[in-house]
Amino acid sequence: MFFSGRQHAGENLAEVLKHRAAELPPAIQMCDALSRNLPGKLETIVAHCLVHARCQFVEVYDRFPGQCHHLLEALAMVYRNDAWAREKGLSPGERLKFHQQESGPGMRQLHEWLMLQLDEKQAEPNSDLGGAIRYTLKHWETLTLFLRHAGAPLDNNLRERALKKAILHCKNALFYKTPNGARVGDPLMSLIYTCQLNGINPVKFLIELQKNTDQFTAIPSLWMPWNYRENRNKA
Repeated sequence: MFFSGRQHAGENLAEVLKHRAAELPPAIQMCDALSRNLPGKLETIVAHCLVHARCQFVEVYDRFPGQCHHLLEALAMVYRNDAWAREKGLSPGERLKFHQQESGPGMRQLHEWLMLQLDEKQAEPNSDLGGAIRYTLKHWETLTLFLRHAGAPLDNNLRERALKKAILHCKNALFYKTPNGARVGDPLMSLIYTCQLNGINPVKFLIELQKNTDQFTAIPSLWMPWNYRENRNKA
């Protein structure tokens, strides 16, 4: 979902969560560690992006190759495991158990190694490497939510790629001319990208909604990009 305006990400998320059914459990929120990403008093299960932590070590690799290589190899193991889980089509619960068995021991060793770097002064706390280590340790629980909560992603890459579409739109359209234009354009951009994620032609999808207005209006949840073809055939 794309939003244009003066609100920060957490305020936009709060507006969305207000419409979430009260009986549902808290949603998993994947983001970086900026406080303005949080939706205030509304509860979410926060997961922080492993790639954001990883990038801090990539940026200082030339100066600290040995230590950075150790961390990058440890995270590569986690990503290999996650790729295998996707390839095998594991359910969220099965993926959780798999990561706990295969990624958990390595991540515990990594945590001990990071602590050791600071405790034994193998990394200067105020250096760029020390800053990367301190960031990772500070957010360890949220960076490793995938080891404790079914369905928790490893990183925010999917959303990062989605933002490129908004940036491209701004470049092509030179931004929205008026706030009303943004109110019209944001839902359309959200719909277009959702259709693409589901392998659906957004124009054809909108045409089908027009053809089946009564059914769509009666039960909108049956006419989403991920399930409308199945229900169209029943209409």
